[in-house]
Amino acid sequence: MADSFADKLLNWYDKHGRHDLPWHYDQSAYRVWVSEIMLQQTQVATVIPYFNAFMERFPSVQALAEAPVDDVLSHWSGLGYYARARNLQKAAKTVVEDFGGRFPETQEELETLTGIGRSTAAAIIAQAFGKRAAILDGNVKRVLARYQAVPGWPGQTAVLNQLWQHAEQHTPGSRVRDYTQAIMDLGAMVCTRSRPACDGCPLQQDCTAYARNETSLYPGSKPKKVKPEKTTWMVILEDNEGRILLERRPPSGIWGGLWSLPELDPAFGSDELQEACEQQLGLNCGEPRLISGFRHTFSHYHLHIQPARLSVTRQEGIADGDRLRWLHRDEALTLGLPAPIRTLLTEPGQAPLL
Repeated sequence: MADSFADKLLNWYDKHGRHDLPWHYDQSAYRVWVSEIMLQQTQVATVIPYFNAFMERFPSVQALAEAPVDDVLSHWSGLGYYARARNLQKAAKTVVEDFGGRFPETQEELETLTGIGRSTAAAIIAQAFGKRAAILDGNVKRVLARYQAVPGWPGQTAVLNQLWQHAEQHTPGSRVRDYTQAIMDLGAMVCTRSRPACDGCPLQQDCTAYARNETSLYPGSKPKKVKPEKTTWMVILEDNEGRILLERRPPSGIWGGLWSLPELDPAFGSDELQEACEQQLGLNCGEPRLISGFRHTFSHYHLHIQPARLSVTRQEGIADGDRLRWLHRDEALTLGLPAPIRTLLTEPGQAPLL
């Protein structure tokens, strides 16, 4: 049942909300689902071109289910959190094989699909099917934590449960499509992480954090941990035909399933890279040329990457396969590559812009 919270929010949305995002057109369950997965940990402005390209290449859940995984990862390259892309295709196959190509319309069935949790399932139900369902993405957590002055980090179970209760309380029974977009828009456009624009907020009058002048305290921050530092060599190995050696990463873990450059043990010094290539890869190489090193930050650690280019003078035992592949540079760039690796191959003299 609608309350003043929902009424005020919907009135604001009618005048100031975003009504022309690409996934607003033809709000099928498939399009809503892909947009929701892309928007996890990623800003709208970044997602829009990826979403449009993804929909052009994979216009239906069947097309996504049947596509080569390298094609899917290639269209995800640069968005990060690549497990999302692998889970997306796995769920698409389940929809095709177990649900006849039609998305289920219940919370319970949607949550059986890989990569779909409670909030994503609710977003599909609300926006694709127009049924009442409460969402709780990052933007919504911030709005509700401030409005109700819910203390603590939302990653803690007790805090999250409180926020879910408030989300259920405020979700209206009508105009649920607009409401779910409205509360996400408010968090993204007004109730932002830093410097929220409280004077333009339709909920200001009843916002507890605003009344206490404590908006900066909500939601609570995640307890900080010092991230470990790791180091690796990444080698651009080029044979006499101008091909680059790429290595597919394991399906789980960092950059899982993507193609990357071979890595060498960081214990080797720069004057030992030729020996390392022979020991680890069975390749004879010329003198290495070092490229400016850089640091890439993952969710759990910092990785210091030192790239080097080596010409392969003789190779033994490395043939194209599922794990190692020799490719010309333009061929390599069609695969699913992590953004820093794509930059290295495109501009091998430059450190990636992170």
